[in-house]
Amino acid sequence: MRAELSTRAENVAELKHGEKLEILSQRRRFLKVRNMGGVEGWVDGRALLTGQEIQELQKTIELAQRLPSQGQASVYDALNIHTQPNRSAPSPFQIPPGGVVEIVAHTVAERTPFESRVLTQLTAPRAAPTKAKGKKEKRKRLGEPDIEPPPMPRPPALPTDWELLSKSVRAEIPAPEAAAAGGNPSPKEPKPQVPAPKIKADDWYLVRTPEKKAGWVLARMMVMGIPDEVATYAEGQRITSYFELGRVNDVVNEENVTRSHWLWTTQSQGLRPFQFDGLRVFIWNTKRHRYETAYRERDLKGYYPILRHTVEITEGRRKLQWPGFTVFVEDAEGRLWKRSYVFQINRVRLIGSEPVDRTEPPGTPRSILALANLPFETPKPEAISFVEKVRGILKR
Repeated sequence: MRAELSTRAENVAELKHGEKLEILSQRRRFLKVRNMGGVEGWVDGRALLTGQEIQELQKTIELAQRLPSQGQASVYDALNIHTQPNRSAPSPFQIPPGGVVEIVAHTVAERTPFESRVLTQLTAPRAAPTKAKGKKEKRKRLGEPDIEPPPMPRPPALPTDWELLSKSVRAEIPAPEAAAAGGNPSPKEPKPQVPAPKIKADDWYLVRTPEKKAGWVLARMMVMGIPDEVATYAEGQRITSYFELGRVNDVVNEENVTRSHWLWTTQSQGLRPFQFDGLRVFIWNTKRHRYETAYRERDLKGYYPILRHTVEITEGRRKLQWPGFTVFVEDAEGRLWKRSYVFQINRVRLIGSEPVDRTEPPGTPRSILALANLPFETPKPEAISFVEKVRGILKR
């Protein structure tokens, strides 16, 4: 809050999130306010929130705490967390340089001008008294009789030759080229059509911080926390989620190390209403000491959430627990399917697929919460043959 309406003015106070202010005057989008301590100064009206917006932000924070994490991400520089997916929306929170947050949702929003509710309420037009009522009261004060003025006379009729008068003289004069040639003027060339302007939009992530705060940030500013030795296989695609499926011990350069098996989803092109179009599973090969692809799917239309869970499989008389995951994919006919996979040592198998009824538009925070709360029942996978078991042991 500055003492004067200038960027070089003295900073008289620092306002905290949730602090109540009293509005004294307005000059365009800047407001002169008084805080609870009695200090007066000027602030940007776009940085203020109404009581209703505070309640909506609190609901967003509570919803974000219930959504499953799709992976951790960090930032190189300080990044503002906005209340809405809009660059000019208020940013009550901020991610510090190197800060880590969890991604829980995604959306695509057009770059539209932000309308502050605080400024809209201040500039709302007020109903003015009608002039007829004011004139009537004035006549009563002067003692004049309450007589309405006579009606306006009818407008004059059009002349009889109005069509001839409306003709353009310029239309009857031939063009110079046509007059010289003795023919009719050549028709005008059609004007080139101007292409429609491209709609500008941005990818946004709904994130939550370790301090239990939440809001929207630009997706292109986030760096996923998957190790660099795995992220190098992204092939120019954006990693939208990642999960650890297991760990293995290895000896690299005479040093004992622990490496993880990873599942990730990627998006080959931005500004799409769905969250991923491919998924991939990487395993650490202890013989070659490198990461290799164990499973891959492309040309998908998948939505959040990706769920990591444990699958219990009965082999003979034993019940074994393996890591697994579930994704939600839309087919060509627009139906949403729930696909479940199991990860066994170094191979991935599809163990179940079933349609899902849509209660909310897919990809929205409420839809993610509804899909995450679906009851999970372990599908009965096909029996593994003895040859497949031996192959898996030899690849280990």
